[in-house]
Amino acid sequence: MTASLLAESEDLLAEAVTLRRELHQHPELGLENPKTQERLLEAIDGLGLTVTTNSNCSGIMAVLDGDDHGPTMLLRADMDGLPLHEDADLPFKSRNDDTMHACGHDLHVSMLVGAAKLLTARRRDLKGRVLFMFQPGEEGYHGARSMIDDGLLTVAGPVDKAFAIHVSTVAPTGVVALKPGPLMASSDTFEIVIHGRGGHASAPHHALDPIPVACEIVMALQTMITRRIDAFDPSVLTVAKIHAGTTSNVIPPTAHIIGTIRAVSERTRTTVHDNLRRVAEGIAAAHEASADVEVTLGYPVTVNHDSVAADVHRVSSALIGEQRTMAMKSPVMGSEDWSYVLQNVPGAMAFLGATPHHINSFTAAPNHSNLVSFDEATMSTGIALYSAMALDTLR
Repeated sequence: MTASLLAESEDLLAEAVTLRRELHQHPELGLENPKTQERLLEAIDGLGLTVTTNSNCSGIMAVLDGDDHGPTMLLRADMDGLPLHEDADLPFKSRNDDTMHACGHDLHVSMLVGAAKLLTARRRDLKGRVLFMFQPGEEGYHGARSMIDDGLLTVAGPVDKAFAIHVSTVAPTGVVALKPGPLMASSDTFEIVIHGRGGHASAPHHALDPIPVACEIVMALQTMITRRIDAFDPSVLTVAKIHAGTTSNVIPPTAHIIGTIRAVSERTRTTVHDNLRRVAEGIAAAHEASADVEVTLGYPVTVNHDSVAADVHRVSSALIGEQRTMAMKSPVMGSEDWSYVLQNVPGAMAFLGATPHHINSFTAAPNHSNLVSFDEATMSTGIALYSAMALDTLR
């Protein structure tokens, strides 16, 4: 069966490439991707799927019914782009200024459309149903949560298993990589406002300068991470912006610190939030200033369920060989709103290498780069793996 799946996926590659290039030229941002949604609806039209669109975003939920007496398998692809000007030298580069498919979502949806076509042709082999999830708003807009709120997990009855693929340029093309447990980090943002007292730069003793307080807080936060957080349950705290003052001879009344917190467990995530507040407020108080700390929750930790990750590894090894199926040693510190689905359904995500053959994966432009490029041939592996996971679950 694996040889047949690979051959069928190769037959669908040309269509997938055409669709991917069309979508790549017209990327859209956020939760509303109407042109992308319209094109994907056109691509799956005629397959006999039961299609529902979301009322709160441009999501598509398409159900392929096999035997009614079986489980439901969810397969997901995200569809939104990034606010980035594309500088890669491609004949099909983005036509939308300052918007680009820099994370491979155009490949994801094209692979899932291919899988929908392949599985429709094998409908008689499905003892259950497949729910195809085409999702907008992954890049910071909580699109998966929006689709869940709008009935994703009930539109085809209870969902029994879920699987997603994400392409990457840190692995050679066609290689599948994943691990059980935490796969990707949580991602939260924070803002600290230090309140001092403004004054003339010539007389700092008459003012309460918030800038040295802010500098001390920044350094103390780095020490807090290295001295208070378990190295084997890590966190990354990055101060990305400091803003204070308007000119050279005025001590400002406030200073602002903005950054991100990433962790690979909810325990460490909560610990860093608590420590951040204590350090900022304590140092400010030591200088007779005050600090307001606001943490805005982003995506949770993406945690692969052990049994489903094992299934993916087994299926991938049978499909493309053990030498092309890698067990990751550590999580990735990027984040994913696929985490919301995995909080509700046993499932997993796998990375699919997509570095072009002529580029070294160690030096290739990464996802989210304005220069990133992907090997489109890897989509045949993605189509086959999506399909193989559904067939393995619903056999």
